[in-house]
Amino acid sequence: MRLPRSFYSRRTLEVARGLLGCILVHRAPTGTAAGMIVESEGYLGPGDGASHARFGPTPRSEIMFGAPGAAYVYFIYGMHYMFNAVTAPPGTAGAVLVRALEPMYGLDVMEARRGMNDRRLLTSGPARLCQALAITVEQNGADLCSGPLGIEKNISFGDGEVEATPRIGVAELAGEPYRFLVKGNRYVSR
Repeated sequence: MRLPRSFYSRRTLEVARGLLGCILVHRAPTGTAAGMIVESEGYLGPGDGASHARFGPTPRSEIMFGAPGAAYVYFIYGMHYMFNAVTAPPGTAGAVLVRALEPMYGLDVMEARRGMNDRRLLTSGPARLCQALAITVEQNGADLCSGPLGIEKNISFGDGEVEATPRIGVAELAGEPYRFLVKGNRYVSR
């Protein structure tokens, strides 16, 4: 069952925590693949020095100010795609970067896309999971509540099973616990 728009309409960090245990699925023309979200990071609007929305709406970040439940996919370092789910009410910027998945189905498709069969490395990182699930900028703006790319309800993790840490690679906000991960999960990126 797809997560409803109301799920994404909440505060960004609540959504980031709530996505753990949900299934990210992409029914692409080249094959369907999916995995359970085991790591996520929240990005807020103006005031969050690491967010694309820190300067307000720009051509790149305007999607973060739009409808919750949209996909925000961008290209980074001239080689990688990153998948985010837009959060918060329209006009309030927010997005959750999905950092890692535990592969669930479509393993053969993921292995072919990644050119490898090491299951632990298939989706343990935001660029890896995008490659494994064939998520590119073509999915930017896609409605996660309907269509071939979406997030489905699966299981919930209790507070004792989840850790909140600072985001990875964000020196200016090193102390903020905006990253959420399933403790001990072998597919977490670091």
